[in-house]
Amino acid sequence: MKQLLSSPAVRMGLSVSIATGLYGISFGALAVAAGLNRWQVQALSALMFTGGSQFAFVGTLSGGGMSALVAASLLGIRNAVYGAQLNGLLTPRGPLRLLMAHLTIDESFATTMAAGTAREQRRGFWTAGVGVWLLWNLFTFIGAWAGDSMSDPKIWGLDGAAVAAFLGLLWPRLRSRDAAALAIVCALVTVLAVPFTPPGIPLLVAAVVALLMHAVGRPSAADRSAGQPSGVGGSPE
Repeated sequence: MKQLLSSPAVRMGLSVSIATGLYGISFGALAVAAGLNRWQVQALSALMFTGGSQFAFVGTLSGGGMSALVAASLLGIRNAVYGAQLNGLLTPRGPLRLLMAHLTIDESFATTMAAGTAREQRRGFWTAGVGVWLLWNLFTFIGAWAGDSMSDPKIWGLDGAAVAAFLGLLWPRLRSRDAAALAIVCALVTVLAVPFTPPGIPLLVAAVVALLMHAVGRPSAADRSAGQPSGVGGSPE
């Protein structure tokens, strides 16, 4: 246990789990205020388990069930992108693939990608995934039952906890100038797209921009081979 707790990925996963889990209080309170009963709120957190989609669902519920479903689905598309990348990194097998799919969220993906080795990546994923699920559901329960006495959950600053945790994961990745430039461009694209697109679309637009920038800036195979010193990567003379 001591060796496990000394793992940077485990410590990061635990800290992210606590910060994100606390945000569940806000969701539980807001979902009850939107008209869902407490057991419906708990089922959303246990089965949907993706905070952005849950908030989008609750926020658009007054516009009808279809608009709520569309908003939640659009935001959930990014998890499919995460899942494809994590499948290649962690290579899950059997029933673990289903469990891993359910635990694939922003926080588990970011914790995995921040780890340096394959072993640390697995530790980070499972710590963040399981930890967030447990605490998110626990604090959703608290928020749903205590929501009436909390007034506006934003007064407590809980709406910023998950954002702060995610920024904490992102910041160490911005060491290079290219990574920082990419983050700034994607942030601007997201902000500009918000007023003109449905919920969930700005994130997808930013993801497409990031992929295009990466593809354009990536050197071709010919460029890489041309940059190699003589005798490296070729046949011996």
